[in-house]
This record gives sequence, C-alpha cells and structure tokens, in this order.
Amino acid sequence: MVKKDTEISLREKIILGIDPGTNILGYGVIKTSGKNNIELVVLGVIDLKKYGDHYLKLKAIYERVQQLVTEYLPDEMAIEAPFFGKNVQSMLKLGRAQGVAMAAALSRDVPIFEYAPRKIKQAITGQGEASKEQVAAMLKSILGVKDFEQKYLDATDGLAAAVCHHYQQTSPLAGLSGSKGWDAFIKNNPDRIKG
Repeated sequence: MVKKDTEISLREKIILGIDPGTNILGYGVIKTSGKNNIELVVLGVIDLKKYGDHYLKLKAIYERVQQLVTEYLPDEMAIEAPFFGKNVQSMLKLGRAQGVAMAAALSRDVPIFEYAPRKIKQAITGQGEASKEQVAAMLKSILGVKDFEQKYLDATDGLAAAVCHHYQQTSPLAGLSGSKGWDAFIKNNPDRIKG
C-alpha cells in the first residue's frame, strides 16, 4: 500500500524555480509526474538592468513573478536562498529580491521551499561546488534538452532550484532529518527493510 505522503509527491505537479537576483532573476518551470518524469515547461530571465532604481526592480520582480504564477499555475515554488558574502549592501538587496519573489508567490497561495545554493548544486551535479556551466550541462542531460543558450545560465539556476525541489520531495527520506531520519524511515517502511 502506498502511503499518503508518497502519493502527494508522485502526483503530477508544476514547480516554479527562482534564482533571485538584482540585475538578472532566473526562473524555470517544470512539470513532474512520478519520481523520474521531469518535463521542462519554460525557462527565462527577468532582466532588471534597465531599471536604475532598486525599488523599481523590486516592483518588476513582484509583478513578473505574479504573472508567472498566473500563467503556469505552479503547485509549489522553490527558491535559492541568498548566500553569505562580504558585501552587506549586496546581500541586503539580494534578500529583498528574494523576499519580493516569495511575497508574489505567497499572494497567490503558492507554498515556498528554500534551498541553499550548495544544496541545489549537490542535488543536480553531485558536487556542491559545481559551476553554473556544470549545472546547466547536467540539467540538459536530466531533461533531455539539446541546448540552453549561454545567456540563460541564470535561468538554468532557477530551473535547478525546481529540479532540486522535485528530488527532495520524491526522495524516500523526504521530510526526515537529523539522527532520527533512518530510525523514522525504518519505522514507517517496514516492508522495505530486509532482515
């Protein structure tokens, strides 16, 4: 018998992935069904360089993410968490961009899941220090896509967040954490353990 949590994670789902940025915001939308069926719906960027004012950039992010939610009706949104850097002002601006994107999705009742950049790279390539190019190359293989344009490396980072989220949700250990993880898995899956 399939458990209810597994049923939820294996049903058809639309996931919007966001790589927040203050000059370029990348996004990717995937459609999943089952554990291994992942289909690229769209990927792109929101080019914010034309806006001189930071607050106009935030407004553009909010409006465009709301448009994406309206157009693709995602069940969930995965977003890359800001990384810690030395420039406090840059981090603050990046955090605002992430927050505005999250608010746009939340205003349409889309649940949000946040992943560290290292976690996303690890999920896609197997190594947390992978380059943008390595992430894009692996996504091509995973999705069976012939090529992404070079200008879409921010978009593939958004796409990577969505694929990472799918992997996290379909893992047999989804929702388990810490030292209780394996114990809880064994307790909840006695039919999968051979003695």
